[in-house]
Amino acid sequence: MTSSKNQELNQFEGKHYLVLFDGVCNLCNSTVQFVIRRDKSRQFKFASLTWPIAERVAEEFPQIKGFDSILVYSSGKVYDRSSAALKIAGGLGGLWPLMGVFWIIPKFLRDAVYQFIARNRYKWFGKKDYCMMPSPDTADRFMPAK
Repeated sequence: MTSSKNQELNQFEGKHYLVLFDGVCNLCNSTVQFVIRRDKSRQFKFASLTWPIAERVAEEFPQIKGFDSILVYSSGKVYDRSSAALKIAGGLGGLWPLMGVFWIIPKFLRDAVYQFIARNRYKWFGKKDYCMMPSPDTADRFMPAK
């Protein structure tokens, strides 16, 4: 990775998170809006899985190439499926970090539930024809699309 690529990802060290999501999925978009409303410390940034920063994360973690729901990148690690959801919950305020009790459930079981929902998300929640555009008051929470 070049130095400019490193700098872009280095901002997600410590308690800062990059949430990569399916920009056309209504469930994923609702999840992003849910996180924005509850992230009072503004530690989460967002980008569609089709944006260049997602490609840079995939260069570092080739196993996520082709991934199509939510991923979380933080402190040089990538979290997928149920682990991404638990990482997000842990970074929110209020009672959401209590969801951390689910870390004790084996990943293959947590991921089976996650995969069931992910497989049916378009059927249950719908899909947009294009990636959502952030509102002016949340635009700074999204990484550049270019």
